[in-house]
Amino acid sequence: GSNDSDSDDTFAYYDAAPCHNHFCPLFQRVAPPFLAATCATAVLATGALLVALARRPQAWRWPRSPALVAQLALGTALFAALLPALTAGIARGWHLGTGPCRLTHLVWHWSLFAQALLVASGFCGTTWAHWDPRSRRLAVALWAVALLLATPAALVSGVAAGTACVRRSVDVLAPAYLLHLSLSLCLLLLLPAGLLLATLAVPRLRARWVAGAGVSWLFLGLWAPYGAGLAGEFLLQAQLLEPTCGSFERFDLALGLSEGLGVLHCGLGPLALLLAWRC
Repeated sequence: GSNDSDSDDTFAYYDAAPCHNHFCPLFQRVAPPFLAATCATAVLATGALLVALARRPQAWRWPRSPALVAQLALGTALFAALLPALTAGIARGWHLGTGPCRLTHLVWHWSLFAQALLVASGFCGTTWAHWDPRSRRLAVALWAVALLLATPAALVSGVAAGTACVRRSVDVLAPAYLLHLSLSLCLLLLLPAGLLLATLAVPRLRARWVAGAGVSWLFLGLWAPYGAGLAGEFLLQAQLLEPTCGSFERFDLALGLSEGLGVLHCGLGPLALLLAWRC
């Protein structure tokens, strides 16, 4: 994650000027070791999960079926593979250019959106109970749709100040960013809320939760606060909420913390699946 603009900017419409946001120095100090530790945890946990799948595939039963768990592991592996480049970019500056920056954001969101769709499909149906032609067709379609939905993220990202790969290099009201924001809110905020309401309302889905289906969409709960943070940031950037020095700094901190919470999914998700399988 990265800020969308230089946080030391002075905004003329602030109540107090100049405004100096102290989040960027904190982020550049804390993010590299956090991402490095998360990447190491994700590699170990995902590796252990894949070994468990390969050695005893018959031990994995619905709702944690091998077809679903293997694809979730692929999603977390894709996500974790990006962390070393992002860590180096934050610590020493991004020197790879705009193309690799946009590709990084494309794969980042592709892995997230694919996992969201996988969890929803696994929670609401029994398609993944068997790896047959029907489930293979669904897998291809799901990953293709996730890639399509992630494309706006690549279009709006870019390199700022020559050495920062940022997730938004366009105006907050640009059509491409509004599309990306809408898709992110649907998959990271509205989808978890919908699944939660469905679980409470439908006894059959509650039974699946008890059986362990809820473990596989742990990452939705980890990413939901980030979705809420994106919505709040948009309201501030579009000046639909009163912009002040304090509000921008608080939202920067909240968005950074929520993104850090979401990043933990690539380590905690495989660990939770392993623990649920062992128990």
